[in-house]
Amino acid sequence: MKKITKLLLLALVLFIPFMVNVSADEAKEESKKVTVYLFRGDGCPHCAEAEEFFDELSKDEEYSKYYELVDYEVWYNEKNAKFMDEVAKALDTEANGVPFIIIGEKYFNGYSSEMSEDIKTAIKEAYDNKDYKDVVKAAKKG
Repeated sequence: MKKITKLLLLALVLFIPFMVNVSADEAKEESKKVTVYLFRGDGCPHCAEAEEFFDELSKDEEYSKYYELVDYEVWYNEKNAKFMDEVAKALDTEANGVPFIIIGEKYFNGYSSEMSEDIKTAIKEAYDNKDYKDVVKAAKKG
């Protein structure tokens, strides 16, 4: 009986670190999500369509693990509007209205359902890119 107890104890000591590492790897994977930025205006119908698209995409198990959405209202928030212009400048473009969607170093001016596949592709490419650069986060830091 003592031998069995010792073997069980040894097995636990050997396997517990692996169980902890699996949890750490899962946590690491969770933190790797790409941030998708949506600059929008309250009352903008195209922004509402983009929000609806991202709402549906967040329910899609295939894509929800790849990204998180951060949105900035720019029509009634002057600070956010200035920030959108700074981000556009960092991307060497102009934000020609809303919605203005940024994924890594890619951006989309406006939104229509025809853009959905391009946005999904950009999310997946950013997620898979080991050199992913978050332009918005960099612009926010100055």
